[in-house]
Amino acid sequence: MRSSLLKSTILPLAIIIAGFGGVIGLSGYLDRIRPALPADYDDSDLTMNGSRLKGFALGFEGLMADWYWMRSLQYIGGKIIKSNSDFVNIDDLSNLNPRLLYPMLQNATDLDPHFIAAYSYGAVVMPAIDKEKAIEIAQKGIVNNPSEWRLYQYLGYIYWKIGRYDLAADTYERGAGINGAPPFMRLMAAAMKTEGGSRSTAREIFRQMLADSDDPMVKLTAERRLNEIDSLDERDAIDKALADFRERTGRCAYSLAEITPSLLQVKLPAGNEFMVDRAGNLIDPTEAPYLLDKENCRVKLDAARTGLPIK
Repeated sequence: MRSSLLKSTILPLAIIIAGFGGVIGLSGYLDRIRPALPADYDDSDLTMNGSRLKGFALGFEGLMADWYWMRSLQYIGGKIIKSNSDFVNIDDLSNLNPRLLYPMLQNATDLDPHFIAAYSYGAVVMPAIDKEKAIEIAQKGIVNNPSEWRLYQYLGYIYWKIGRYDLAADTYERGAGINGAPPFMRLMAAAMKTEGGSRSTAREIFRQMLADSDDPMVKLTAERRLNEIDSLDERDAIDKALADFRERTGRCAYSLAEITPSLLQVKLPAGNEFMVDRAGNLIDPTEAPYLLDKENCRVKLDAARTGLPIK
């Protein structure tokens, strides 16, 4: 009886426990001797190719396209969090090494060629990573959705962003001819030909993106850009007031409070006005106080509090 119990229960159990102990020990040893890997090995390469799956997904192409798109959103967010950086330059994300974003968007749009949100997300984010790839994803969207005027808007935006104003004008013009396109498209076509690099043109582009898009990332980008443009106008006005004060008194202002009353009478572009907080401090569009650089007698951003890019 005891011999039977030993063979059927205790001995196998002892072997299993010993096996687990060996595996744990071996795993710890391998972890200790494993060489350090480059940072980009943190990325998990795609395990499937969207274009190859199209037609074989049994009608689930749309669901799979959603999965790739959601993964692309999480991918960039995860990269930013892992960077542990106090400031992320949204004009240049190449230091984050986001090498899988374009393949993810390609897969999403291969599986669902009419996935407008994926095209718009790529058009807004990809210029900070690879400008030519950004153009490719927007052009792919137009080929697959020729009657979607918003895709012409995004391609025009990319061309404008990289300074190709003639191509931007042509793209906006083509988009303006699509049924349902707003008058804004034809106005932008004209603006590209006359003042492509101006702040007023940039303001109109981002205002329209904010009004038209349902994509949270596009809206966030547009809001940040509009705040940045408004702040640039404000800083120009503050610097001019500081220069006038210095010429008039022979010294720099001791604080921005000395010129605040005059600035509150200034009419800024686009009908904007200066704002002050409860303490009477001039504040930027993200409600952080402006600071005075006394050495250069110029205004500067509060790097610790502002939501604007520090350049």
